Amino acid sequence: MGKRSVAVLFGGNSSEHEISRLSATSVLNNIPSDRYEVVKVGITKGGRWFYYPGPVDAIENGDWEKDPGNRPAYLSPDTAARGLTIKEENGERLIPIDVVFPVLHGKNGEDGTIQGLLSLAGIPFVGCRCAASALTMDKIYTNMVLDSAGIPQARWTWCRAFDYQKEPDAVLERVEKALGYPVFVKPANAGSSVGVGKASNREELSRCIEAAAACDQRIVLEEAVAGKEVECAVLGNEEPVAATVGEIVPCNEFYDYEAKYQLESALYIPARLPAQTIEEIRRMAVKAFLALGCEGMARVDFFVRDSDGAVLLNEPNTIPGFTSISMYPKLFDAVGLPYPQLLSRLIELGLERA
Repeated sequence: MGKRSVAVLFGGNSSEHEISRLSATSVLNNIPSDRYEVVKVGITKGGRWFYYPGPVDAIENGDWEKDPGNRPAYLSPDTAARGLTIKEENGERLIPIDVVFPVLHGKNGEDGTIQGLLSLAGIPFVGCRCAASALTMDKIYTNMVLDSAGIPQARWTWCRAFDYQKEPDAVLERVEKALGYPVFVKPANAGSSVGVGKASNREELSRCIEAAAACDQRIVLEEAVAGKEVECAVLGNEEPVAATVGEIVPCNEFYDYEAKYQLESALYIPARLPAQTIEEIRRMAVKAFLALGCEGMARVDFFVRDSDGAVLLNEPNTIPGFTSISMYPKLFDAVGLPYPQLLSRLIELGLERA
């Protein structure tokens, strides 16, 4: 049997474009070349698609966009195509694709949009399908499902940017009454802590809501939990398994975009927790994975509260970071599944589901 053709999509029309390039660089450097024939597909911030034949090391800093070998390309929703169509000077040619690995974080990559296109095209892909991707990208809907599944979370509420703009005092009073201070403010649909802020008084709360509203029209507000921030990696389809649990000690006040990707936060694998707490987190991660309809992969983030040791689910991420410092591959490596084998397993899970 010949090599499987894997299209790796990177970049994207998203606020997380740069992080996608970092993740994709690591993925491309670790996909086993003896098993897979890789097709690199770059998407610009403006949403243009290109077949990219150049070197992997030009992706991280964005230089790939200048490559003279780039050709406009697209995936057709027509199931007869089942591949990447490349526009050449003398017409078009089709590269058959067996499976797609969308290394696309945030909007237009993690929210069900690319998953819907691939489903229409009949091309297998890595990760969650359309519905689960859309659900888990939206923090409001995610929290509602987790509440209904009986999975403990921090106290939370939500508002529309429209409501805040119309009656700001009413919204501020409602949040203060429900959650008190300090409170975290997040766009309902954004990743990598983009647009997230922490407020300790009404003036800061107002500023945080306005910042979140610049990213999304719906806003989630959560009580601040004093405790450890930990993460658990989950892998599988019908019978998912959880790796061990990792702990993050943010270099900033909280684990924001800068702390995740630009500065060095401390990581502990396994987390500095009792064995029974780690097992509770692993069980809860799998329960949340199934309740949300996830498949393939997810990183599920938690708080462990200092006051009583309670485990509270923070949020799931269905296309977790795959950079050289990302927790998802590190957690599976810690339990005996090295990065290249993890990528192979993810690709095979996508093919098995199809």
